[in-house]
Amino acid sequence: MSRYLTGMKARIIGAFLVAALLHLIGTVLIPGYSAPFAIRALLVIAALLAVASVGQTLVVILGGIDLSIPFIIGFANVTAAQLYGQGWHFGLVCLVVFGLAILIGALNGALSRGLNIHPLIVTLGIGMIVQGLVLIWTKGFPTGSAPKSVSSFVSIRGSFGPLPVPALIPALLVMTIVIVLVLERTPWGRRLYALGANPGAAPYALINPLWVWTSTFAASAFFAALAGILLLGFTGSAYGDVGQPYLFQTIAAVVVGGAALVGGRGSYIGTLAGVLVLTEINTLLIGLNFSPASVQAAFGAIILLLVSLYGRERHFRTTV
Repeated sequence: MSRYLTGMKARIIGAFLVAALLHLIGTVLIPGYSAPFAIRALLVIAALLAVASVGQTLVVILGGIDLSIPFIIGFANVTAAQLYGQGWHFGLVCLVVFGLAILIGALNGALSRGLNIHPLIVTLGIGMIVQGLVLIWTKGFPTGSAPKSVSSFVSIRGSFGPLPVPALIPALLVMTIVIVLVLERTPWGRRLYALGANPGAAPYALINPLWVWTSTFAASAFFAALAGILLLGFTGSAYGDVGQPYLFQTIAAVVVGGAALVGGRGSYIGTLAGVLVLTEINTLLIGLNFSPASVQAAFGAIILLLVSLYGRERHFRTTV
């Protein structure tokens, strides 16, 4: 166990060091890379990815994977814009969007565990159904926008009191503390790690696998919906495919941050480190004037290299 914890901490520290090194390289090679506005932009983009990656972190610790995240992000983005554009109070809009997202996520978890179907298949199928229903509802042309309060919350030019960053950044720090405490100090968090580490033995420890899977995927969908609403404020308009880049990036952030795709290992602090690495890579490549196609190819190759470095350790259950 101590060897496992030491290795996990080393991976997290290593990811933060990689992010710092990438930022140093960008500062040397690209004029204005470390300018205040550029840093605020990088932090906001990273924060949006960090919110979207919460659910993937929880699901991967459980031993699953959630491919519905980008679809739920798009669903929340479009639904919030449509309802707010029709005159709904935005508080009620959020309740409806979050409520539906939680139901979708709970269905993902219940079907995966209850019918013993791999979550990759279930979440992809459910996600495509959600996307199709949104397209039918909006006829492919979503309308509406976010209230000014949401736009200000995520605005790169915004500030929070004396802090020269938008409220999204301190809010993410608070959310991180809460998530870490839930994972490390609550019975639900301990059950999540136990079920991911050894799903066969977990029921003997009085853990209800169906409940843990259902609640975990419900939480994943909630945070995906939150990311969709925040992206609505960030972009200013609804877009059904706004979540598509987050499919690969959320998985990569979790694994670069030290999580094991087979379950039982991972932390949200590690995911934050992975988020910073991905954001720095993407920003650096764009700053070096790579073409969009070259950025995508280079980004994928670099992430494949980083992820391969974390895939060589034995599964957690073999180290206990």
